[in-house]
Amino acid sequence: MIKKCFLVLLFIGGLQFIQAQKIALLKYNGGGDWYANPTGLPNLIAFCNQNIATQLDPKPVTVNPAGPEIFMYPFVHMTGHGNVIFSESEAENLRNYLLGGGFLHIDDNYGMREYLISALKEVFPDKELKELPASHPIFHSEYKFPNGLPKIHEHDGKRPQALGIFDNNRLVLLFTFESDLGDGWENEEVHHDPKEVRLKALKMGANIIKYAFEN
Repeated sequence: MIKKCFLVLLFIGGLQFIQAQKIALLKYNGGGDWYANPTGLPNLIAFCNQNIATQLDPKPVTVNPAGPEIFMYPFVHMTGHGNVIFSESEAENLRNYLLGGGFLHIDDNYGMREYLISALKEVFPDKELKELPASHPIFHSEYKFPNGLPKIHEHDGKRPQALGIFDNNRLVLLFTFESDLGDGWENEEVHHDPKEVRLKALKMGANIIKYAFEN
């Protein structure tokens, strides 16, 4: 297995090390549509490259939770609507990835939370998701969101929440709930969101990527 120190080296230099760097999409088991919002990540990558001086590969790659290749990607994105299951080996590999310097952003596309909470218990049995305050640096890393996570799509009338798992005060996992950032990243014709809504989603996504690479 790739040692955790390899991933730590990947992070040296912050954003200056992103040249030709790829980010990844997590293909998980359980029946949930891990492939949702297919235009979302490419659009976010293009926005970041154009606006915050990243040099990310325009095409994200797909990784498996148990595969050693996940250690090659400092930023992994996960989304969907339904069930999520991590096997024992997948949970162990994800835990090693995150504790070794990796970052996982999970965006609930609606309907994922109840399954995800159970799956994350396999990854971190002794850690709980904690809500990030609006003062957290992730909301101010490039663009300012003084009220915290923005609301992009309305589902149940609940407020948007950014929930995190920390290791030694480092945010290793971010779960965005009741916001649906990924829908806002998609092509305009998919959800017909106004330009200002899509821009808000892209700016928040850029903040997440910038924060992940710099921390």
